[in-house]
Amino acid sequence: MHFENTLEFAKEMDSKDPLRAFRDKFILPTFGKENPVYLTGNSLGLQPKKAKQYLMEELEDWGTLGVEGHFEGRRPWYSYHELLTEKVAAIVGAKPIEVCTTHSLTTNLHLLMTSFYKPIGKRTKILCEAKAFPSDQYALESQLQIHGFSPDNLVWVNPRFGEELINEEDIYQKIEELGETLAMVLWGGVNYYTGQYFDLQSITQKAHAVGATVGFDLAHAAGNVNLNLHEWGPDFAAWCGYKYLNSSPGGVSGYFVHERHAYRKDLPRLAGWWGHNKETRFAMEPGFNPMPGAEGWQLSNAPVLGMAVHLASLELFEEAGMERIGQKRDMMTHYLSFVVQNISSSASETGGFEVITPMDPKKRGAQLSIKATGQGRTLFDKLTALGVTADWREPNVIRVAPVPLYNSFEDCYWFGQHLKSALKG
Repeated sequence: MHFENTLEFAKEMDSKDPLRAFRDKFILPTFGKENPVYLTGNSLGLQPKKAKQYLMEELEDWGTLGVEGHFEGRRPWYSYHELLTEKVAAIVGAKPIEVCTTHSLTTNLHLLMTSFYKPIGKRTKILCEAKAFPSDQYALESQLQIHGFSPDNLVWVNPRFGEELINEEDIYQKIEELGETLAMVLWGGVNYYTGQYFDLQSITQKAHAVGATVGFDLAHAAGNVNLNLHEWGPDFAAWCGYKYLNSSPGGVSGYFVHERHAYRKDLPRLAGWWGHNKETRFAMEPGFNPMPGAEGWQLSNAPVLGMAVHLASLELFEEAGMERIGQKRDMMTHYLSFVVQNISSSASETGGFEVITPMDPKKRGAQLSIKATGQGRTLFDKLTALGVTADWREPNVIRVAPVPLYNSFEDCYWFGQHLKSALKG
């Protein structure tokens, strides 16, 4: 498509957008600025308008029913997580038996790694991407420590010299090189810093071929890119609910365990009573009997207030559908990239910048990472003062995320105008 960096063109694109009505289903902060632009859905998604209603309904049921809300509420708390299951499964391309929602992201990763990081003999290594999100680094190091291994067993794949992105051939080569010493691959679906989206199916196949288990941190992928976890076949995955899934600060997490593990009671796990067979849960008997599928990794009863907000967002995803979300994501991110490049071409005298996120739509989601080579943090601060809510990552990257459900092409245009003003000012 022939793009134009004009307000008229952006408005025309918005008028043709089949998802344009969803913007009105969210609360957009203005910060008292003219033409404000919120492009930080990859850090904290906006609040769905129904979130308050659903949250208040649960508070009302708690107030009027007390403990009876577990079974008598309008959405009984005892089975609340089940309201989310099919909606989540559709977002990540899974079967309902393979997903569950509870706890937080790193908690779920630890619970899953307890089952799927199984060092035996010389098979002790864990493979991870360089510049993975710090929480993943800390989690992996602690898993090694718990098993009595040194940090040397954590192997990184780095970008090649002078490059920002990881060459995927280097991932496959490292997997093959580690071979029978590789116990587990834990990889980020979309790198938080660069926005690079990896070939998760190929990573899974390569790792399984050498006998390793495979897990993915999908914090920046769930609700962003089109996933097909069941078909791709990783052993496990986990994601947070508060970024692209718009489900409150520190909101509940989702996780995936492949169907082939659904009835494996032999897998070691950290058990809790909500993962116990629900038919006999209240018998309060000793001896853990895990529920089939992903539900068997639950520890405690549902954090209902967080799940109520999550439900409000998941309903919007269900209505929009990931196919339409993906189509708008690719078009809008392409347009934002065009606007940024258009501004960049005339910005050399003011310091300039470059987009380090892949240009190929198949290798990125709704994110552009802009490397500020001239003004650095000063440029980010100027954008903030002008009404742009973006995200700064050391040492010199501004992250922007055009989220399909609530961002518009006009947002992309105004980001360009603010960027132009910031470079001049």
